Amino acid sequence: MAVLIILLVGVLTLVAWWMHQNFSYWKRRGIPHDAPKIPFGNTSEFMKTMQISAIFKQTYFKFKNKTDGPFVGFYFYLKKTAIVTDIDFVKTVLIREFDKFHDRGIFHNERDDPLSNNLVNIEGQKWRTLRQKLTPTFTSGKMKNMFPTVLTVGDELIRVFDEKIASSKDTLEVHDLVARFTADVIGSCAFGLDCHSLTDPKAKFVKMGTAAITERRWGKSMDLFLFGAPKLAAKLRMNSMVQEVEDFYMNIIRDTIDYRIKNKVKRNDFMDMLIDLKVKYDSGNKQDGLTFNEIAAQAFIFFLAGFETSSTTVGFALFELACNQDIQDKLRAEIDGVLEKRNGKLDYDSMRELTYLEKVIDESLRKHPVVGHLIRITTQRYEHSSPKYNLEPGTGVVVPTWGIHHDPEFYPEPEKFIPERFDEEQVKQRPACTFLPFGDGPRNCIGLRFGRMQVVVAMSLLIHNFKFELHPAGTQAPLEYRSDDILLSPKGGVRLKVSRVGK
Repeated sequence: MAVLIILLVGVLTLVAWWMHQNFSYWKRRGIPHDAPKIPFGNTSEFMKTMQISAIFKQTYFKFKNKTDGPFVGFYFYLKKTAIVTDIDFVKTVLIREFDKFHDRGIFHNERDDPLSNNLVNIEGQKWRTLRQKLTPTFTSGKMKNMFPTVLTVGDELIRVFDEKIASSKDTLEVHDLVARFTADVIGSCAFGLDCHSLTDPKAKFVKMGTAAITERRWGKSMDLFLFGAPKLAAKLRMNSMVQEVEDFYMNIIRDTIDYRIKNKVKRNDFMDMLIDLKVKYDSGNKQDGLTFNEIAAQAFIFFLAGFETSSTTVGFALFELACNQDIQDKLRAEIDGVLEKRNGKLDYDSMRELTYLEKVIDESLRKHPVVGHLIRITTQRYEHSSPKYNLEPGTGVVVPTWGIHHDPEFYPEPEKFIPERFDEEQVKQRPACTFLPFGDGPRNCIGLRFGRMQVVVAMSLLIHNFKFELHPAGTQAPLEYRSDDILLSPKGGVRLKVSRVGK
């Protein structure tokens, strides 16, 4: 018993010493920072009252003009993290010295959590190789092939909106309806399936997509390890994915691959391209091919990333247009003019003519960036002109996108919705890396083209056919955001008054 007590005291002493060393790191370095709360660091308000990007945004503005260096200190749970406050250093991290910050430091565990082994999470040479294999999937030519599918689902979206308007008394929850649109689009392009999300309120693709983002297998109490010590979590064989979600996607992907190979089905979509990589691997070309688990992980992240980010972008944009009727009218005039020249039908090339729509989308992404921060980890020692601001390998780095997008130094009157900010001349006057909804540099969003295509189709068809207005019983400004979501998401959805144009 005495030996056990001595061992226990020794272990507790060691843990206490490590905690003190870890949470006094920035103080010893003389770097400005907020005092941490052990063991949650500076993230104790995450999921209670504040969205995580809002915490980074708050830190950015609090310290931006109170530091002589390019970043301030932060404790992301247990992880020592630098919050970037200098826009030139953003370019250093994302582009100029990318080789020192090429990984995200996000949890992934190929053995026990196969869907986590995707392009967003993986690191090093494995990431570089996979990115090279997948890049041809997202060329403009491939997007053009998928466009008719997106347009077909878009027509269904309009039909469903008409039905909802007929049965609705006051408002429609537009965010949910658009999420069903993106689920159907990506379900078709990534899995070759008719998901029927728009017509079925209990559609499993939407349910599983939402669960994959908001739920954890062991509850959110495990975020301390998954976010704060991801490598330790992987060594402990932790799994972030809810078993029902993992089984759903793995089974669908397996069945889809087996059916297409057996029946020689070709659709020129994302799944076709993944199957080609699997066939290469199965034929012995392991260098150029992918295993089934690797394919499943990429199909999963393609669905997840496109489903939530695109639908939320449209939801935010519709809300802003409801608040700014003059902008909505100007946008509708542009869309109507383009459609009139093409006999009322969108095509892939006509998207280039929707220049004001592009500015509306960009301004919505500026004001409400769905991915409100970018995460990197220092992979090689970074040397700064002031040694005080050197960064050691293993140190996290956060680029506070939401903060930068609302910085009046770059965007005067940042709370106002002004699409003209994205006129060519205004864009040229701003420093690089002040607009980051898709990241920047070699690790930017690989599905950028596809995401924008979805948003442009949805916005074009909706604004052409419907008028969106605020309603006393609906969502009011300023928008509130969910505190329990990693992505920027509207609390309670987006409820607007919707009516047919001309009625």
